[in-house]
Amino acid sequence: MRLTLIITTFNCPKSLVLVLRSIELQTKIPNEVIIADDGSSYETKELILIFQKDSKLNIIHSWQKNKGFRVAKSRNKAIVKSTGDYIVLIDGDMILHPNFVEDHINNAQPNYFVQGSRVLLSKVKTDKVLNSDRLVFSFFSSGLKNRLNAIHSNLLSKVFSSKKSLLKSIRSCNMAFYRDDCIAVNGFNNDFKGWGREDSEFIVRLLNLGINRKTLRFNALQYHLWHPLSSKDTLYKNDRLLQSTIDKNLKYCENGINSCIEKNN
Repeated sequence: MRLTLIITTFNCPKSLVLVLRSIELQTKIPNEVIIADDGSSYETKELILIFQKDSKLNIIHSWQKNKGFRVAKSRNKAIVKSTGDYIVLIDGDMILHPNFVEDHINNAQPNYFVQGSRVLLSKVKTDKVLNSDRLVFSFFSSGLKNRLNAIHSNLLSKVFSSKKSLLKSIRSCNMAFYRDDCIAVNGFNNDFKGWGREDSEFIVRLLNLGINRKTLRFNALQYHLWHPLSSKDTLYKNDRLLQSTIDKNLKYCENGINSCIEKNN
């Protein structure tokens, strides 16, 4: 099974470099790493060019113009460029546990998508990490806000991971699915602009299609670097889009990945 790892980013090269380094340390290297860039400046491009030249990773840069927060469309463009059978989504501020990719491979299952969790780093801890390039964490590390999520255990994962198709706590910062399932629902809905709910709406359509949820615990760990909260000015509009998909039991969105195949704007 070919695996594509997609990273969303926007003008955070200092965080992105740590994420890429954590991918280099994986026990299983993804077949390709696609950086879904929502309009970053040249500094991010320069960083990616350095990694493309010097890293063992197969890195693809998928960039779109900066027209505000358009992460749904950015992910769609990256998925169009992907060649993997299985896609794992993360954000550009998530440092990965060395077994992250291997855990996702081991938990992939037909007719399921996987929702993982994250460990939150405090602001003080994040500042230290960014200044020291520290990539290794454990349950005992300082500055962890939800410490239980830092436990890596295959045994505990088998016991506490669940298969319940709920919409609660959907986060695309640690999400995996089969590419064919994504295409079947036409990917993310490009009508979502601004922060919030584009990932939940995508999952609603997967659930309506019959793709079930596996909530992964104690595997596929990632460590979330602290950052200021995004603006929620558009959340009311995005909530309405989500509710419409729920009410209409939609399995497909009209303005999705199909509109990204030949368009570069």
